[in-house]
Parts: sequence; structure tokens; C-alpha cells
Amino acid sequence: MGKSFEDLEVWKKSCRLTVTLYGVLKNCRDYGLKDQMLRAAVSIASNIAEGSERNSHTEFKRYVNIAKGSAAELRTQVYISREIQIISQEDTTALIQELKIISKMLQALYNSL
Repeated sequence: MGKSFEDLEVWKKSCRLTVTLYGVLKNCRDYGLKDQMLRAAVSIASNIAEGSERNSHTEFKRYVNIAKGSAAELRTQVYISREIQIISQEDTTALIQELKIISKMLQALYNSL
């Protein structure tokens, strides 16, 4: 299948986004929403890795699609978190921008498979 998932820029970017989100939410007391958001974030990079290791273009495409769904889920949760004042407008803007880039990168990866 070529290179390892660790070499994929979209995987690296997804990991960095997750670490950033942990920082943004470290004082969040809405544990249900916080848990759901962090699970969605972790799911993006995890699905890229899992799909990559399956040694099948069909399977990899399926997992990239799941990662793309997790990115959309997280974008929705970021918007909701802003509305209920869990995260700042500045963090919202940065996270949404990064998630849109990740989604485009995932689509490009999907198309390349």
C-alpha cells in the first residue's frame, strides 16, 4: 500500500487537532459533550491508521470515509459548544478551519485510493 499512516499529513494534522482540542476542553465541566468531542477527534486519526493498516484499498477508503464522518461530527459539536459558551469564538474559528482542511485532505486521500 505504500507508505505508513505516520507519513500521511492528514494523520499528523488530525493528531495535532486532537491534542489542541484536549487543551481547549481541559476545564470543560460538561463531561458528556467533552467526552463525545474527544472521541470524535481521536476517531479521525484512529480510522486513518486502522484503514491504512488493512492493506486493501477498498477497506482504506471505507475507513477514510468514517474519519471524514467523524470530522463532520466534531465540526457540529464545535458549533454547538460555541453556542452554549463552552468554547470561545477564537477557538471555534480555529478548530472549524482546521477541520475543514482535514475534511478536504481526507476527500483527496479517498479520491487517490
